[in-house]
Amino acid sequence: MSGGLFALLDDVAALAKLAAASVDDVGAAAGRASAKAAGVVVDDTAVTPQYVQGVAAQRELPIIKKIAVGSLRNKLLLILPATLVLSQFLPFLLTPILMLGGTFLCYEGAEKVWERFGGGHHEQAPAGDAARASAEETEKRLISGAIRTDLILSAEIMVISLNEVADESFVSRAAILVVVAIAITVLVYGVVALIVKMDDIGLGLTQRSSALAKRVGRGLVNAMPGLLAGISAVGTVAMLWVGGHILLVGADDLGLSAPYDLVHHLEEAAHDALGAVGSVAGWVVNTFFSALVGVVVGAVVVLVVHLLPFGRSARSATH
Repeated sequence: MSGGLFALLDDVAALAKLAAASVDDVGAAAGRASAKAAGVVVDDTAVTPQYVQGVAAQRELPIIKKIAVGSLRNKLLLILPATLVLSQFLPFLLTPILMLGGTFLCYEGAEKVWERFGGGHHEQAPAGDAARASAEETEKRLISGAIRTDLILSAEIMVISLNEVADESFVSRAAILVVVAIAITVLVYGVVALIVKMDDIGLGLTQRSSALAKRVGRGLVNAMPGLLAGISAVGTVAMLWVGGHILLVGADDLGLSAPYDLVHHLEEAAHDALGAVGSVAGWVVNTFFSALVGVVVGAVVVLVVHLLPFGRSARSATH
């Protein structure tokens, strides 16, 4: 009897070790997959703070929380099942779908440039109850737009991660991507929350008795408007860069290799020519031409949406 009990305990211990090893494997694979998607993670972090610029301070964290929940929902309920099913049964559709997403990112980035320098339209702020209703509606639009943009960036992150673990079993791929989705969402929106509340942290420091804390606090408060404006600009460039890069890589995967080969050749030339800083130079070259592609494609889409008879400008003029 005791021998059977000890045998059972040995089996349980062996299963526990196997489960722990599996968890370790999933964690390690998730770390590798996340590292491969680091560039897009940085872009996602840069894009998001612009959605809370000009928002009342007490609404910043609630808005970020809603965007984070929407981002996690995007990853776990939409992107994860879709990418797993497509990679299992229709892998050839992943690239065209990603390219459509890349085109949308190019449009989003180019439209922000358009609104900043060209056809932007700013309405008079309403007052009283209308102002509150308008603020609520504006907040809903901000959150909806942020989640919509996040959907594209999250899809890119998840597909890059999926490609990194493509040799794993279906169940392992699913587990790894769940870990990646949760970890990256917490990382991105944790950093975003910290960025947008830096001015409040600064104000808190100015109330301290320490002269050093007060100086640091004033420095944070004074720096935040410029920092947020800079992050907004980086976010716009990031949309164009990531969107253009998706289109370059996707076109190469579909057999239209000339644009990608040209950029890759220029990237390697910069890398080889500049020695110690060659890797950075190569990255800059790749980023520049990816963003250039994003600007061109985005400008074409903006032209269609805003200027042609069936575009947004024509529709809004009828209301």
